[in-house]
Amino acid sequence: MTPGASGVNVLNESGADQSGGRVRWLLIGWMFVISATAYLDRVNISVAGKALEREFGLTDIQFGWIASAFVAGYALFQAPAGRIADRLGPRIVIGLGTVWWGVFTALTGMVPSGLAWSLGLLMLARFALGIGESVVYPAGNRFVAAWIPVRERGLANGLIFAGVGAGAGFAPPIVVAIMSRYGWRSSFLFSAIVGLVAGAVWYALCRNKPKEHPWVSATELTTIQSGLPAAAAIQRPLPWMRILADRNLAALTFSYFTFGYAAYMFFTWFFIYLNSVRGLNLKSSAFYGMLPFIAMAVCAPLGGWISDHLSRRYGMRRGRCAVASVAIGLASVFIALGPHAQDPRLASIILAGGAGALYVSQSMYWSVTSEIAGASSGAVSGVMNMGNQIGGVITASLSPWIAKEFGWTASFAAAAALCLVGGLAWALVRPDQPIRENN
Repeated sequence: MTPGASGVNVLNESGADQSGGRVRWLLIGWMFVISATAYLDRVNISVAGKALEREFGLTDIQFGWIASAFVAGYALFQAPAGRIADRLGPRIVIGLGTVWWGVFTALTGMVPSGLAWSLGLLMLARFALGIGESVVYPAGNRFVAAWIPVRERGLANGLIFAGVGAGAGFAPPIVVAIMSRYGWRSSFLFSAIVGLVAGAVWYALCRNKPKEHPWVSATELTTIQSGLPAAAAIQRPLPWMRILADRNLAALTFSYFTFGYAAYMFFTWFFIYLNSVRGLNLKSSAFYGMLPFIAMAVCAPLGGWISDHLSRRYGMRRGRCAVASVAIGLASVFIALGPHAQDPRLASIILAGGAGALYVSQSMYWSVTSEIAGASSGAVSGVMNMGNQIGGVITASLSPWIAKEFGWTASFAAAAALCLVGGLAWALVRPDQPIRENN
């Protein structure tokens, strides 16, 4: 590191900022909190599911409608939410999004039982919650596109998505503790308050662009601006037809669909599999059921760090595409082998390895979309994430059908096969080819 003519320190050969400017990492850290809070607000209903069924007289199928209502709202509004974030900026969009989902989380806990339309009100509240939460990751990706140099985007996205594992893994014991003492409705109020506080802090801390933030030093601003990709220069929103016709995005969306199918096996069915199929008691199921989410929380930033390191040394194709392809392929192996283990605890550990390997690739999807889309990163990543959620919707209904007809080993094998194909799709991705307004 050497001082420039003005006395301001410049970057060292590795591209690392040695000046002490760390506002961007403070904001990435708070995006981790936002991400974890979002998963707290979405998984609380699964933890409280049996209590809801008893109070509202619901069947498992009717409860499934409530769960599906959230996914429908979440999936349908990914692309629109991303476009809104592109136009208004991540500060206000995420801030308002947390208010929106805080309100509807609280309203879920206020729906009265015993009414003819109680089920419909629950579904409406969860659908609206899905709309509110749809802004989180597309808007977060728009933030990354403006604030994070290319060489740091793998780690930055990895830290954001570590919040998924943290929220999904540690929310159940928190919600159970509140339910046991104050009832299931209080757990929703608690989740809403956490979301509102997280959103208020985000709005106070964040600015849409680093040059607008009073805490960003001249050196950190130089670090950020010198590390942005060519696509960042395109400030006008890309037309939808150009976005939807892009081959890179098509390959990423398909691959992320396969990722979502496998990931939702853990979010939706893993606890049930351990408890009902492998015969673990509730206490053991709760413990071993946390392992995939802990693996996700650890492996998401680890994968991002590896991707950044290899991208700097060998280029984006190897650092982004090759790492993602290998990680998803490895996940395929773990997911296929796990159900064959005789001991259920060993099976859960192997499957958790599959979840961790899957999340090694997580940040690459979001890094590449920010690198090829620039100011349209919200819309582009929203389209991609819609593919992920469609995979989750299909998992919710197809996996138990496969299990009923052919056994749970076949359900996991189907997820493993999709992972393998999704990993191969990365061979079609070119991170150095931004989406253009015209061919």
